[in-house]
Amino acid sequence: MKTTPDIIQGEFIGLDAKVAKSSNSSVVKMCGKVVDETRNTFVILQSGKEKIIAKNTSVFHFTLGDGTVVEIDGKLLVGRPEDRVKKRIRRLW
Repeated sequence: MKTTPDIIQGEFIGLDAKVAKSSNSSVVKMCGKVVDETRNTFVILQSGKEKIIAKNTSVFHFTLGDGTVVEIDGKLLVGRPEDRVKKRIRRLW
């Protein structure tokens, strides 16, 4: 799995997401489609119910349109979606 700045700055609403790790054990392995995003949370539709998951304490697996699965630490995604596009991402590799 790879993460590039382009993916972090992209839109997540409509993508399939799975919570890989979290400090809240009740949301681990929760999966569904992202239906909304706020500054600190994702709203995931799972079995017809909306679940709110904190970004700061979770690691997510997102399935992109071409079937690629990427793992992204939620700490990188904290912030309003419209501001994240403008934010400059430092490359650590």
